[in-house]
Amino acid sequence: MPQPFDPSQRRELDEQLSQRFIALDPAGYFLIKLDREAGELIAEHYGNGIDERGLATDPDTGEVISCRGAGPREPLATYRGRSAKELGMALTEGEGPHPVSCLDHALYLGRELQKAEAALESGADYVQD
Repeated sequence: MPQPFDPSQRRELDEQLSQRFIALDPAGYFLIKLDREAGELIAEHYGNGIDERGLATDPDTGEVISCRGAGPREPLATYRGRSAKELGMALTEGEGPHPVSCLDHALYLGRELQKAEAALESGADYVQD
């Protein structure tokens, strides 16, 4: 009979999987935030180019976008929803074009939106992975 899966192993597995190479979505990236006052999740969509090394670049300057906050950029669009499902549907369903073009990116966003919704409900801090 198989042994039950230990939750600490799940966290280790997730950490290992997070180290894999991920091709960036050419449609852009999202910053997910909470608006606690309104009780909403916010997804700001930013465009980017992708250089020959697979790094995200600013579409206006061609410079590599720093993960360390190189300065404010204006989102192309801002999406709001009262739940992860509502916001996820806004990003992926209905008439296009859609701001998500890769399945792995859509799955990542779904996980992050669920995590953000849980933080909104519990009052915990939300930090995007």
